[in-house]
Amino acid sequence: MPELPDVEGFRKVLESCAKGKTIQRVDVRDTGVLHGVSTRQLRDALEGRRFTEPERHGKWLLARTGGPTLVLHFGMTGQLVCSHPDDAAEAHDRVLFTVARDRQLRYRDQRKLQGLWLAHDESEVARLLERQGPDAMAVNRKEFEAALTARRGSVKTALTDQSVLAGLGNLLADEILWRAGLRPTRPAGDLTEDDCGRLYTHMRRTLRSAVAAGCVPPRDSWLTGNRDDPAPTCPRCGNPLRRSRLAGRGTVWCPQCQ
Repeated sequence: MPELPDVEGFRKVLESCAKGKTIQRVDVRDTGVLHGVSTRQLRDALEGRRFTEPERHGKWLLARTGGPTLVLHFGMTGQLVCSHPDDAAEAHDRVLFTVARDRQLRYRDQRKLQGLWLAHDESEVARLLERQGPDAMAVNRKEFEAALTARRGSVKTALTDQSVLAGLGNLLADEILWRAGLRPTRPAGDLTEDDCGRLYTHMRRTLRSAVAAGCVPPRDSWLTGNRDDPAPTCPRCGNPLRRSRLAGRGTVWCPQCQ
């Protein structure tokens, strides 16, 4: 599932492929990914417009045009790719934006759990994002601590609740908690100031590394690189990792280190 680092990677794809370029043609191959906008309305709003500096908030990507804003969410299987207009469309290419003779931006998504919205002004952008908490890359420590400790339930559930903090998913939450030495079942409201400080520091470090990699990297030194092994062991202490479910999410943690 795309998390903050993946969507930041998609933002960079949009920036390098289409920033400053005019949207010459919009081809909707599957209307099932459009929300609150028809194919004709999307074309009328965007064709002839120029993509400007894209932005990201949590797992949402804002494709600015100086007028309407195309708002994208990637669900569990979405991608944004830069292709040549002459390349054959793949089975899961849902919407194509031709921006030059040799460049075409493609929204690709197998499961179609989210998709594309069109916001005509900033009030509509704000309405789409109104349930999102502060961006995990931009939140300061005081905001982070206040948002987390005000929640009931486990710290893992709080970290992955997009209304608390936007951008963290299952892999990142488990990785950050393992690095901070905190059990995912720990009540968020019981975290001390030191716990929050350690968690915030490791969140920032983990996100920086993951954004540089364009994903949550499955490195051997990361929990992420070991969690799917048949008999996973902790890369820090070598003891067996524990698997459980928390709020419906597969959760991996080390009973020795956490």
